Amino acid sequence: MGDLTKLGIAAARDGLNAGDFSARELTAAHITAMVAAKPLNAFITETPDQAVEAATASDARRAKGEAGKLEGIPLAIKDLFCTKDVLTTAASHILDGFKPRYESTVTANLWKEGAVMLGKVNLDELAMGSSNETSYYGNVVNPWRRAGDNRDLVPGGSSGGSASAVASFSAMGATGTDTGGSIRQPASFTGIVGCKPTYGRCSRWGVVAFASSLDQPGPMARSVRDTAIMLEAMAGFDPKDSTSVDMPVPNFEAALTGDIRGLKVGIPKEYRTDGMSPEIEALWQQGIDWMKAAGAEIVEISLPHTKYALAAYYIIAPAEASSNLARYDGVRYGLRVEGKDLNDMYANTRAEGFGAEVKRRLLIGTYALSAGYYDAYYLKAQKVRTRIANDFKEAYEKVDVILTPTAPSAAFSFGDKSDDPLAMYLNDVFTVPASLAGLPGISVPAGLSEEGLPLGLQLLGRPFDEETVFRAAGVLEEAAGFTATPTDWWRG
Repeated sequence: MGDLTKLGIAAARDGLNAGDFSARELTAAHITAMVAAKPLNAFITETPDQAVEAATASDARRAKGEAGKLEGIPLAIKDLFCTKDVLTTAASHILDGFKPRYESTVTANLWKEGAVMLGKVNLDELAMGSSNETSYYGNVVNPWRRAGDNRDLVPGGSSGGSASAVASFSAMGATGTDTGGSIRQPASFTGIVGCKPTYGRCSRWGVVAFASSLDQPGPMARSVRDTAIMLEAMAGFDPKDSTSVDMPVPNFEAALTGDIRGLKVGIPKEYRTDGMSPEIEALWQQGIDWMKAAGAEIVEISLPHTKYALAAYYIIAPAEASSNLARYDGVRYGLRVEGKDLNDMYANTRAEGFGAEVKRRLLIGTYALSAGYYDAYYLKAQKVRTRIANDFKEAYEKVDVILTPTAPSAAFSFGDKSDDPLAMYLNDVFTVPASLAGLPGISVPAGLSEEGLPLGLQLLGRPFDEETVFRAAGVLEEAAGFTATPTDWWRG
């Protein structure tokens, strides 16, 4: 059978259908890989017994001819998704011991299609971070290392545990959430594919909220086809989520025709930022050349309000976090630190339960919403957001997709940017604008840096036109021919 963990989701599905191996065998191989990858600290909670039980049930369903779209496929679940009776922490001390009595809609959709949960993976605390250095459960380590350098690297954030699990072959795919780039940026740092669907495509119900007008669940896997298969299983209308859009879910895999002749690909001039790394610039140009060679038409476009996107995002997201995180008070669930009275208990619980980055964003958000500053900051940021969305709307009158770099650099070492919040926030400079506009986007591994680290290119599409994004991404992936994998240094 070979190493089953090296198969992608599509190949594993075909092998299971052909009877080459069972879901139990596939799951057992990934449990072994998950245990071996403990030095990466990708998982907060491992659920091997539950995985074997689910795989056994999956084999029984397949025998009856009742296989779902992800039947028997072992996945990792970002620990932001509530999973019934399984510890759900959002990587924060504030949710100590919290075992939900309900299942998030996205994970319920995955289980309905036969997927198997290997465990819950690590992230930046409450999804606030770009490097996975803010988790209460410790840093997640990137499986990749620089050539000739044994220093650990960040996997990106906030979905760093998801990215690390997939890149290390510990899971075939993983759920992520993207608020300002938290699927796409870690996908770029770890050499995998990450897709942020259109806002409203996947239900947010049962996902621990960071910024409600931005958060969007999405898939992370090792190929464009695998992410397309996952997204079809994850997506769908949910009446429990008021932002969920009631529209059919296409067969995203069928969109991978390999033909983009006549497709108009926009290149935003504003993304050529001062001080951009020459290797990022060269990779972007290579991506343009690949699309042109495949028959696409390259069109220069302007997104003039892009330069304000990061500033607007870091007003809007903390403001929404300030509101959402008010529910963590030590009364109903999670951590409780007693005090001399109720207010003292609130203060003690939140002081001990939240980490430094979460506190920083809560203070910024509360300040932006406070009397006298609401109009000056939050309202102005919302107006800028509208301008950014209108820029994209105008651009899509001329083009079908937009091609940009995913991140301004390759993965960096722990501590390189953690003392400088502004430098850390700049990691999201290419991903935030599409998040503010609610657009679908995908990061595809497209090359290696001079130090041998993965670099990604990003494709952005019209609202609810993930099919065109996947079609273009499939062609980009084939042209790039990215087959590099990290060495298994963590196995000892």
